[in-house]
Amino acid sequence: MRRAGQVTREVLELVRGLVKPGVTTLDLEKAAEARCKELGVKPAFKGYHGYPCCLCTSVNSEVVHGIPSAKRVLKEGEVVSVDFGAFVDGYCGDSAITVPVGQIDPQTARLLKATEASLLAAIAVVKPGATLGDVGWAVQKVVEAEGFSVVRDFVGHGIGTHMHEDPQVPNFGVAGRGMKLRAGMVIAIEPMVNAGHHDVVVLPDGWTAVTADGSMSAHFEHTVAVTATGARILTE
Repeated sequence: MRRAGQVTREVLELVRGLVKPGVTTLDLEKAAEARCKELGVKPAFKGYHGYPCCLCTSVNSEVVHGIPSAKRVLKEGEVVSVDFGAFVDGYCGDSAITVPVGQIDPQTARLLKATEASLLAAIAVVKPGATLGDVGWAVQKVVEAEGFSVVRDFVGHGIGTHMHEDPQVPNFGVAGRGMKLRAGMVIAIEPMVNAGHHDVVVLPDGWTAVTADGSMSAHFEHTVAVTATGARILTE
């Protein structure tokens, strides 16, 4: 799973370096797909319930599952959330980053910073005996302290030989409640955070989820192993 995580990170970092004004989200997709072929790995998303691409590219108010398109040209001041997963030797890695397109306004920069900080806060509580409620509350506490909201309709998940496995890993919750983590478990923790209200709407394409109020959204994700000594991030 560490190898799958490293491939996932390599492709995401390649894509991060390509994000700039004038690039289309399909350009990012083509680069990711070409790198997967070079590495001889299977993209986890393509064909999953009929999803057509390797990447999810969600721009601005798009929360998750945005489909890459030649028509979607990135502009200065926007943000794009890039979600990617890969199978290596039968095991899956899954990770996401939100990338500024050129210079972004201070409020949006604060949103990205808070979302990534909430992910790291959640990872910090991961250890045997900690609960899923501890993980969710760690995210929620950071996000709400900054005046933002945690998306409820989509959650993190267990991961292994399949991309989505039990348990579900909400980004909100009550400390001390829920399933206890055990050494050997691997979970994908992925805060999705809106600048406005947490409600989302799925567009007619059946995939793209957007904020109901049109506010900006950010998404960061790591695949995290629970070990006897705490968390081990497999997608660093």
